[in-house]
Amino acid sequence: MSSLPEGTRGADGWPIAIGQAARRAGISAKMVRHYESLGLLPRVMRTDSGYRQYGEADVRQLRFIRRARDLGFSLDEITVLLGLWSNRGRASASVKRIAQRHVDELTDRIASLQAMQRSLKALLNDCHGDEGPDCPILDDLAGDTDRRTASLN
Repeated sequence: MSSLPEGTRGADGWPIAIGQAARRAGISAKMVRHYESLGLLPRVMRTDSGYRQYGEADVRQLRFIRRARDLGFSLDEITVLLGLWSNRGRASASVKRIAQRHVDELTDRIASLQAMQRSLKALLNDCHGDEGPDCPILDDLAGDTDRRTASLN
């Protein structure tokens, strides 16, 4: 990591400050610092007074991270994907395996959420929602299925 004199910019406008890099990547400056602290983004150049300076490649990497997060990849998966992205000798099969494993996890999570939804809908259907104290939802949460069964009869 090197240091740049204050106000140094190339003819193409790079490097840029953290706020501008964050805006271009569609994330907050706090997330940029977080990703850098996790090692997802390499340490960047700094000005003489210590301000971070980001290049085009840094912003592309931040966009990659943001998109991977949008798709629900874990930070560990993103680390591996970043390594594959930067390795032109990679096998696309490696990337596909990671993506397929993630799809399988999402499928399992969706099935679990749908099961929760069905259970809650059944509880909502059983609840009178009136001024009375009996509540099958609370009974279920408390694990009091005997009371719930008795109140339904």
